[in-house]
Amino acid sequence: MTALHLVKEPELQDDRARLFARAEEISADLARRGAALDAEGKPPHAEIARLKSEGLLTALHPVEIGGGGLDWVDGLKLVRILARGESSIGQLLGYHYVNSQYVYWAADDPDKAWDLGAETVAKKLYWGAAVNPRDPGLTLTRQGDHYLLNGKKTFSTGAHVSDRINANAALGDQIANLVLPTDRPGYIANDDWDNIGQRLSDSGSVEFRDFPVYETDFLLPLVEKDSAPPVQATFNTPLIQLVFVNFYLGTAEGALAAASDYVRTTTRPWVTSGLEKASDDPYILERIGEFRAALKASAALADTAATAVQSALARGRGVSARERGEAAIEAYAAKVNATHVALDVTARVFELTGARSTAAHHRFDRYWRNVRTHTLHDPVFYKAREVGDFALNGRVPEPSLYS
Repeated sequence: MTALHLVKEPELQDDRARLFARAEEISADLARRGAALDAEGKPPHAEIARLKSEGLLTALHPVEIGGGGLDWVDGLKLVRILARGESSIGQLLGYHYVNSQYVYWAADDPDKAWDLGAETVAKKLYWGAAVNPRDPGLTLTRQGDHYLLNGKKTFSTGAHVSDRINANAALGDQIANLVLPTDRPGYIANDDWDNIGQRLSDSGSVEFRDFPVYETDFLLPLVEKDSAPPVQATFNTPLIQLVFVNFYLGTAEGALAAASDYVRTTTRPWVTSGLEKASDDPYILERIGEFRAALKASAALADTAATAVQSALARGRGVSARERGEAAIEAYAAKVNATHVALDVTARVFELTGARSTAAHHRFDRYWRNVRTHTLHDPVFYKAREVGDFALNGRVPEPSLYS
C-alpha cells in the first residue's frame, strides 16, 4: 500500500476551489455548445478527455494517491454543476464516481482497492458498468488457466468512453464481481443508443464475446447467488440515486439559466403588457421566482441527503442495515422531489421564452427530454412508496441495485 503523506487543510481547500472553478468553466463551455452536441448525439470522447485532463475524474480519490480528496457532498455538487451545461456529461461524471469509488467500500481486500484506485488516478481512467439487473446475466466459463465471459447488456452508460467496467457474471451457481478493462478483445460497444434524451450519455448495449477474464479481475471472491452482500457494499444504490437527483436538478438549473438569458436578449414583451422589455413582465418575473425557489429548495434537500449518506458510509464496516436504510430514505426523498421539480421546470420554461423559442435550432426542449428520459430509469412512485413506508411503518428498503 502506498505510504501516506500529510496534506495541509489550506492546500485541500485550494484544490477544492480549483476543481469547482474548472467544473464551472467546463459547464459554461458545454452550455454554449449544448444544442449542437444534442443534435449530433455522438459518444462524448472529447468531453470525457477534458474531464480527465482537468482532474475531475479523480476528485473523490484519496489525496495520498494523487486524488482530490473531496467527499460525496462535494462530488455530487460537481455533478450538478456539469449538468447545468450538458445533462449527459453530469450523468457520466456521477456514474464514474460511483463505479470507481465502489471498490473502496466493496472490496474485501483493502490493498486491491487501493491499487485499483492508484491505477485509476495515475492513468486517469473512466469507469463504467454493465450491471443492469433487469437484463439476462453475463456468464463465465473456465478456459484453462482463465475464464471466458459471454453475454449482452442492453444498457451500459459510457459504453464507448469507459476504460474500466464493473460487471457481474454467473459462474455456475455462483456470482463473480469483476473489474474489466475495455481494451481487451471480445468487448463490443454497439451504436444503438437512439433515445430522445441523454443523447451524449453513450448508453447503448455492450456485448462480451469470449472476453478473457483472469483471477486478477475478480474484485471479490465468488459468492452464492442468493447471498446477501455486506451492508457497506450496498451504498452504491443510494449514491447512484443521489447522482440522479443532482443531474436532474443541474439540468433544470441549466434550463432556467438558458431561458432567462433568452428572455433578456430575445423575448418580446406581450402586446398588452405596456412594457418595453419582457424582462420587466410581472408574470415572467413570477414564474422565474417560483422556479428558482423550487430549485433552491430541492438542491438544499439534495445536499442534506448527501450529507446523511456520506455520514453513514463513513462508519465503514461498522454501519448497520438500519443506518444504511435511514440514510437511503433521505436520498430517495430527494429523488422524489427532484424528479417532480426538474420535470416541471424544464417543461414550463417555454412560458418564459415564448413561441419563437420553440424553433428547432434552439433545442430548448432538450432539457425536458433529458430529464424525462432518465426519470423513467426506475419509476419514481416506487421511491415515493419506500419513503411513505418508512414514514408510516418505520420500515427501511431491502437493499438491491434499485433500493
